[in-house]
Amino acid sequence: GRLLSWVRRRPRGGKRLHAFFATMYYAGPRPEEVVAIQVKDVRLPEEDAEDQWCELLFHTAQPEVGKNWTDDGEIHEERGLKGRAADDTRVVPGHPSLTRILRQHIKAENLKPGDLLFQGEKGQILAGSVIRRAWRSAREEALTPEELASPLGKRVYDLRHTCLTNWLNDGVPPAQVAEWAGNSVPVLLAIYARCVSGQLDDLKRRIEARGDLPEVGY
Repeated sequence: GRLLSWVRRRPRGGKRLHAFFATMYYAGPRPEEVVAIQVKDVRLPEEDAEDQWCELLFHTAQPEVGKNWTDDGEIHEERGLKGRAADDTRVVPGHPSLTRILRQHIKAENLKPGDLLFQGEKGQILAGSVIRRAWRSAREEALTPEELASPLGKRVYDLRHTCLTNWLNDGVPPAQVAEWAGNSVPVLLAIYARCVSGQLDDLKRRIEARGDLPEVGY
C-alpha cells in the first residue's frame, strides 16, 4: 500500500504508473500482459451502477526481449499467454477500487478504445526499464532501511504474487484463482501452498460448523 501511494505522488507519470501497478495488485496479471492490454479490453460498469466490479480481458503478452531476438527489431514481441494456446484469452474480475482507478486513468489520458491502456513515449509500449525504475524508487522512498534490505516487494512481479495470495486467503477456490491467473492448479498450489496452509484453523471451524449426523438410538 505504501509503495503504490508513493508511486501515485511521483511528479512525472506517477498516476499512470500507479494505475499500472494497481492493475497488477488487484487483478494479478503478469507485467508483460499489462503492457499489452488495450482500453477496449477493460469493461467498466456505469458510474451509477450498484455493482462496481470491472472486467479485464487478457489475450496477448508483450515480454520484453532484446532487439536481436525479435522479427521486427522492436524491443517487444507479441506472444500468447504463458502456458496457454496462442489465441486463448481469459477474463479477470477487477476490484471496485481498480474500477475507480482505471476510470480516472482513461479520462485523464483521454484514451480511445484502440489505444494501449498504459503507454510509454508517443503512445508506444511502456518500457520495462521505466516500470522497474519507478518501483525501485518507490521502495527506496517508502520502506524503512530494514524493509528495503528484505525481499519485501523486491520485484514488480511481487504485486502479482500478492494478488494471488490475497485471493487464496480470501477463500477463492484454487481452481478459480488458477483460471484468473492463467496458471494450472498444480503450479498454483506448488507456489502458494504455504499461504493456503495458513487457513487450516478457519477451515476446521467451517467444517465443524456444518454439524453432526442425527443421533441414532441403538
